[in-house]
Formats: sequence, structure tokens, C-alpha cells
Amino acid sequence: MKFTLAQLKKNAFNKPFSFSGEVDVSELETMNNDIRKINPVQIQGICNMHGEQFFFTFTITGQMILPCARTLVDVQYPFKINAKEIFSSSTYIDEEYDAEIHPIHGEVLDLMPFIKENILLEVPYRVFADEVDSNELIQKGNDWEVLSEKPKEVKIDPRFKKLESLFKDTEKEK
Repeated sequence: MKFTLAQLKKNAFNKPFSFSGEVDVSELETMNNDIRKINPVQIQGICNMHGEQFFFTFTITGQMILPCARTLVDVQYPFKINAKEIFSSSTYIDEEYDAEIHPIHGEVLDLMPFIKENILLEVPYRVFADEVDSNELIQKGNDWEVLSEKPKEVKIDPRFKKLESLFKDTEKEK
């Protein structure tokens, strides 16, 4: 979502400038996080202008797929994020004092990095699947395998069969 400064100054001068749209944030799937899949998200918001500052208030709505913390199956996670961002076209911004005000470089304001940042900040630490079918469980992966809890029959090597009789005698002596 990109807006030119001229467009913002014209539309947000006297009244709030409303905007909406659908954006593709599938790039988040390739980053080092738990997001397995994310559909395009809906953005709806307004922009107010005060002097050289632009106040964006917007809502991000969408759905992502995350791994279950117990079983690693896919879990649908719907989200709705309310975000506020402040931008300034002024060249005199004290970054220490106004850490929350983002400078606008050039004539175009790109809202996409801030949309992605807000989504990443809202990814939950862990999610759990409601009900898991045993057929859906992941049984093997890269260098790992799920072991069953059933005890396996211990097969004795025939070469050690005679040694077994020695252990039986020691148990009788006790």
C-alpha cells in the first residue's frame, strides 16, 4: 500500500482520508518464524493530517496457519490487529525524542513494512489444535521419528541364549 505525499495532502487536508484494500503478505512465510501460510490480508483505515505529520489508524484482518505446539499439525489462526502509525514529512525529526514518528523519505509513503511488522508482532507464542485426528499427526521429519509407547518384544540373540540360564540361577540364590 503506497500513497504519494501529494495524494495524502490533497485528501487528508480538511477531513480524514479513508482507504481500504487487500495486500499480499506471503513474504512472511519465508522469514524465520512459525507462519506456515498466510492469506492476503484486508486493510481498512483512515489517515489524518496535522501540519507535516500523517496519523494512520488502520485495521489488519486475515488468517494465518501456524503449527500446533503439541502435535505440529496446521492450526488456522484468524487475527484482527488495530494499528496506529505516525509519519512525518519534516526533515527535522529528533529520532531520540520522537522514536514513534517515522520519517517519509522521498515523495511516496509505503505502508507495507509497517503492516508486516504489526502482523509479526501479533504472532502468538504458541497455539494448540482443538482436536487432532491420529492420521493427521506428523510421524517423521528431518532426523527425527515419533516412537510408540508400546514396549517392543526383546529378542535375544541366539548366541547369548546360554547366558540367560546363568541369570536365572543368580535370581534363585537371592
